[in-house]
Amino acid sequence: MGKIISVANQKGGVGKTTTAINLAASLAALEFKTLIVDADPQANATSGVGINPKEVKVSVYECMVEGANVKGSIVTTEIKYLDLLPSHINLVGAEVEMVNIEDREEKMKNALREVKDDYDYIIVDCSPSLGLITINALTAADSVMVPVQCEYFALEGLGKLLNTIKIIQTRLNPELEIEGILLTMYDVRLNLANQVVEEVKMHFESLVFSTMIPRNIKLSESPGFGMPAITHDADSKGSISYLNLAKEILRRNEVKAA
Repeated sequence: MGKIISVANQKGGVGKTTTAINLAASLAALEFKTLIVDADPQANATSGVGINPKEVKVSVYECMVEGANVKGSIVTTEIKYLDLLPSHINLVGAEVEMVNIEDREEKMKNALREVKDDYDYIIVDCSPSLGLITINALTAADSVMVPVQCEYFALEGLGKLLNTIKIIQTRLNPELEIEGILLTMYDVRLNLANQVVEEVKMHFESLVFSTMIPRNIKLSESPGFGMPAITHDADSKGSISYLNLAKEILRRNEVKAA
């Protein structure tokens, strides 16, 4: 059975979509069958793997709100072992439409149940909010990965997110675990970045991944080409870092299974 990892942080610009795309592509490169679920109305993960959101006929929105068939909504990407459940701008209205629906927090969980056994890993790219769609993603997930950028306000809002995770563990998904905290946009030359790393590790200790994601031009460029960094430039520091992150996750999960 596949493991669902939601990539979440209500703070924008921390590298959520970059992480979702490149982690999923790295797992696929290691020959693990992987699905990206784009749960952000901006649909950046969809365009980031080469699918035009404007041409998407059936998206995660229809699967959650209208009960559309998930298997029929998944599109294959040009990367072997990597599939996508795309997003669409329609998802913006989903939160309002779902307000009065019964079990509204479990719509994504119910939708993904249909395909969970078909994949080794399902990576959900959440929107930068703690709204109903993100709550759906956390309710559906086995674990949550939290990207934190190595900048001044790194810890701001992290407490709020961890509190939301606790509420979801209590009320909706007692099985939800924290996969780890991922430090992104790391620049070894900056004292501030090194201070943030120390502070995050001091607060969260074993939750912090030993892999850190550097600031890297190839990571920034690759979405413009509609491809993950590993396809754009496999030898770049960004690509290698995400491959190392995928290997670290595989090791952690092997240990847990053992």
